[in-house]
Amino acid sequence: QVQLVQSGGGLVQAGGSLRLSCAASGRTFTGLYMGWFRRTAGRKRDVIGIISWSGINTYYADSVKGRFTVSIDNAKNTVYLQMNSLKPEDTAVYYCAAGRNAAVPDDYWGQGTQVTVSD
Repeated sequence: QVQLVQSGGGLVQAGGSLRLSCAASGRTFTGLYMGWFRRTAGRKRDVIGIISWSGINTYYADSVKGRFTVSIDNAKNTVYLQMNSLKPEDTAVYYCAAGRNAAVPDDYWGQGTQVTVSD
């Protein structure tokens, strides 16, 4: 079992930056992939970034590539989502997740956090 606790988020103006954190606990994490998803109004949760627990492999959705960065601090068992050059269309509830599926690591979920980007 893996527990994920998120922090960060909030309200920011367009062009600004935010960093989300996701602290993992509960078991060994070797072999897991950590993902960041978001859900906008009327849509399912879409994956926007994935990182292997080793930190070696990463994936980004086209919509965030070049603006968002996923990183991991293995010593703290914490994954980060650094969001720069935010746009109003980035407004969503953001979730971290973990799992063994490298494409959709969705076995375990964080509680979600709201990010709102104003014009």
